[in-house]
Amino acid sequence: MFGSSTTIKLDKALFERIKRCADAGGYSSPQEFVEHVIERELSQIEDGASDEEIAKRLQGLGYIE
Repeated sequence: MFGSSTTIKLDKALFERIKRCADAGGYSSPQEFVEHVIERELSQIEDGASDEEIAKRLQGLGYIE
């Protein structure tokens, strides 16, 4: 991917699961798989919503208190 990048630390066991799913799904790398999953989730959460609506959705999903 072009542009700047950021490093995110993941638990080793989680990363192994990501690698396995990325391979099974035909992704070129675990990074490509993670980016796809995050983009898909973000679009479902955001869906034209305001910041307040997003916060309520995240609370409902148990991501924030």
